[in-house]
Amino acid sequence: MGGHTLSEYKTDIQIAREANKKSIQEIGAKLDIPSEHLLPYGHDKAKISAEFINSVQGNEKGKLILVTAINPTPAGEGKTTTTVGLGDGLNRIGKKAAICIREASLGPNFGMKGGAAGGGYAQVVPMEDMNLHFTGDFHAITSAHNLLSAMIDNHIYWGNELDIDIRRIAWKRVVDMNDRALRQITASLGGVANGFPREAGFDITVASEVMAILCLAKDIKDLETRLGDMIVAYRRDKTPVFCRDLKADGAMAVLLKDAIQPNLVQTLENNPAFVHGGPFANIAHGCNSVVATTTALKVADYVVTEAGFGADLGAEKFMNIKCRKAGLAPDAVVLVATVRAMKMNGGVAKADLGEENVDAVNNGCANLGRHISNLKSFGVPVVVAINHFVTDTEAEVQAVKDYVAKQGSEAVLCKHWAHGSAGVEDLAHKVVQMADSGMANFAPLYPDEMSLFEKIETIAKRIYHADEVLADKTVREQLRSWEAQGYGHLPVCMAKTQYSFSTDPNLRGAPTGHSVPIREVRLSAGAGFIVVVCGQIMTMPGLPRSPSAEVIRFNHDGVIEGLF
Repeated sequence: MGGHTLSEYKTDIQIAREANKKSIQEIGAKLDIPSEHLLPYGHDKAKISAEFINSVQGNEKGKLILVTAINPTPAGEGKTTTTVGLGDGLNRIGKKAAICIREASLGPNFGMKGGAAGGGYAQVVPMEDMNLHFTGDFHAITSAHNLLSAMIDNHIYWGNELDIDIRRIAWKRVVDMNDRALRQITASLGGVANGFPREAGFDITVASEVMAILCLAKDIKDLETRLGDMIVAYRRDKTPVFCRDLKADGAMAVLLKDAIQPNLVQTLENNPAFVHGGPFANIAHGCNSVVATTTALKVADYVVTEAGFGADLGAEKFMNIKCRKAGLAPDAVVLVATVRAMKMNGGVAKADLGEENVDAVNNGCANLGRHISNLKSFGVPVVVAINHFVTDTEAEVQAVKDYVAKQGSEAVLCKHWAHGSAGVEDLAHKVVQMADSGMANFAPLYPDEMSLFEKIETIAKRIYHADEVLADKTVREQLRSWEAQGYGHLPVCMAKTQYSFSTDPNLRGAPTGHSVPIREVRLSAGAGFIVVVCGQIMTMPGLPRSPSAEVIRFNHDGVIEGLF
């Protein structure tokens, strides 16, 4: 994630392997979690019991710090690395701090990027486990989701008492792998014994509504209620068929009984890290679970969490969906940027990023500036973290600092990738000062009672700085019909490219004068939001020409290599 590739540095995986880990009981003790409430998965990871979570509800809440970033570029920003580094930095300056991040999906691990647990000397361990099966949460979600799929087809096979229109089944199957061949399939071939042939398809597990629900549910009872609320199909008269109509919600909740309990692991510096949930940051809200974040806030004085992709997607959904649903309010926001990304936004090709170019840095800062003003519109104080790369020059770093100062914020140079917590003390002090100042006056961008289309327009105009939202008659009618059915109070979850404020991934910087075309809208009634699909969004990615899986293997020493 840090992106540094100079040969004198150790690789992320080498650093992770040399970690001096402590037992998970020792890590739990830092947050006053008794060992009997840690359900161990080996020696270095554990789930936190529901009993313990219930027992700390009366505790005072700690301060919540959100880490977000500019629009991602191929140059790399290091949002997770900064989240981990800041958590370590806060502990270094004597604060009781925990971090909260998402779990990694197997699909991307074996596809484009390899692992996702920070980088350099700001990592969460055990790295291999976290990037593979971890504690089995994603497998449980896959099983629960596909149990419902099986029960839908089984119900139709045995006479279709609910009168499901098999042309209008909205529930796909899922697998936690990038497999484009499964995007669109024909199911139930092979004659009478196998049911009625129909078109179907697969999404990747992280795009499942079950994943979004697990990450928004308060407890197992809330989880079961939300599962029951999911719409799985429609009848010929277009009335919805709910998961509870198929009596699948109880069994699905049973399959998820362990998965809803947060996972505790540690950073390289033996500080506590909650790693739980992993909803797609495009089609869902892209944040760590509500259970993990709210538990961390009851046992730590400062909690550092991150949201998926750039601030126009991740932070907006964190504020408008997660905070709204869970009664959370961030006390400070850290916006991660790199000099390299500024240069790329300023028109420099990736191959030329190593050369000093202050003009390009200045030209690229518009993207950063817009994110700063957007975040401030939520009523939260913002600090910019410049994630340092060895090729950055003093003049380039100063250019970013000067630009940010003109925006009424401060930019702090951070060297956590190379130096761990020692390289991020300045940021830690600044974050404490902001979080403790009471400056935050958080409010979501729109009220619950605003119409669904107005909510979409509010985000498009205020966050993306678009001129208009383009939606045809069927989309507008669909939104109105959901309002009539009682779903008008739900927040909207924008699914668009992460690479630009616009829906065109090639439009960098801070574009204006663009439109936001809506392709389709989907109701996630259990998760509690309306998904608004803008442009081309994949819910089942494919593997690249040379997938990471080709280089992941055991080496001669029997150690895994290639995950980074």
